[in-house]
Amino acid sequence: MRSLSLGGIATLFPLIASAQQLTATEVSIGPMTMLARETFIGGDLGLAHRPNGDSRIALDLAGGTADRRGAARAQLTLQLLVNPASRTGWGLYAGAGGAFSARRGSPGQGFLAVLLGLERKPGRRHGWYAELGFAGGVRAAVGWRGRWFPAWWRAG
Repeated sequence: MRSLSLGGIATLFPLIASAQQLTATEVSIGPMTMLARETFIGGDLGLAHRPNGDSRIALDLAGGTADRRGAARAQLTLQLLVNPASRTGWGLYAGAGGAFSARRGSPGQGFLAVLLGLERKPGRRHGWYAELGFAGGVRAAVGWRGRWFPAWWRAG
């Protein structure tokens, strides 16, 4: 009888463990620059979703100027979060994906994107972030990130 109940617990454990995964939806905003042949300077708006406890799918859209002409950038990355539930301190993350750059009067270009980032209090409703990466040049971004967690998570 004991082995039957232990077997039942072992079978159900993956379902129980995944039932309380910390998910989140996020919005970020801030300045962004890209140092390359033509330097891009602009504002960045990001939308992201944490489908499970340690990853994030992020889309960043930026508008600004490059070489004194209107320009836009888009970047889609899959990110690995080191301590996403931390309510104090800083959280580290790394990501990889793709980026697209367009400038008035020039053809668009696609790039491989990689990044490292720090975010303040990743387990709370809002915090600051800073990113440094490569996507056709050196990309730097800072800003504010708001988060919406499930009702059971007391993000404070």
